[in-house]
Amino acid sequence: MHPMLNTAIKAARRGAAIINRASFDLDRLTVTEKNHNDFVTEVDSAAEQAIIDVLKNAYPDHAILAEESGASANLHDENENVWIIDPLDGTTNFIHGFPQYCVSIALQQRGQITQAVVYDPTRNDLFTATKGAGAYLNEKRIRVTRRDKIADALIGTGFPYSNLQKLDEYLKMFRIMTEKSAGLRRPGAAALDLAYVAAGRLDGFFEKGLQPWDMAAGSLLITEAGGIMGTFAGESDYLYKGDVIAGTPKVFAQMVALLAPFAK
Repeated sequence: MHPMLNTAIKAARRGAAIINRASFDLDRLTVTEKNHNDFVTEVDSAAEQAIIDVLKNAYPDHAILAEESGASANLHDENENVWIIDPLDGTTNFIHGFPQYCVSIALQQRGQITQAVVYDPTRNDLFTATKGAGAYLNEKRIRVTRRDKIADALIGTGFPYSNLQKLDEYLKMFRIMTEKSAGLRRPGAAALDLAYVAAGRLDGFFEKGLQPWDMAAGSLLITEAGGIMGTFAGESDYLYKGDVIAGTPKVFAQMVALLAPFAK
């Protein structure tokens, strides 16, 4: 295992330990609303700091881009190594005791994601990938499914809860995908949804308005598992554009054909 991936796994487990302890006493959480239906708890912040501490202890010169604390001071100093962190993807699920959330950590080197960890503490599912070395779930190699028709595909998605002005557009996409696919699911944690595409639990995924920390780790898992990820127009610059489609090669192409009219 790559030493940087090993460090990311250690960091993810350290953050997850904080999340697990808090999950036993959810009524005592202090919850703050960042935006409409977009919540943060002290658990998010504590888990993020624990993750950063592990990474900075191992790699003090690396930059950080994290959901709660933002960018480290050296992010824009032409730093070749950037850790992209979501300490608790699926916070709304977490505060309701709905067991669908995860820790997501990725390493971006010279603009490319090279290491990825998505850890689901409720199931002890550890998704990992190193660029060029495949994707794994609990140390077993994973691949996207062989489904090649969207009519047979189970598709994941996410609602634009932080921008309800776009809800009408989303409902149009929702209708199209509901009619064309075998089923549509909205579990509520994009990083975990992407890991599920890589592991063959979903055949595709689409969402608008995501942040880099929602997608970075999942993107490497998917590509290393034989899938494709791109914008609604099928282009590769999704990480900082925020609109993404992922899936098996043929399902991806069919999703792009259906959703391209909704591209930015």
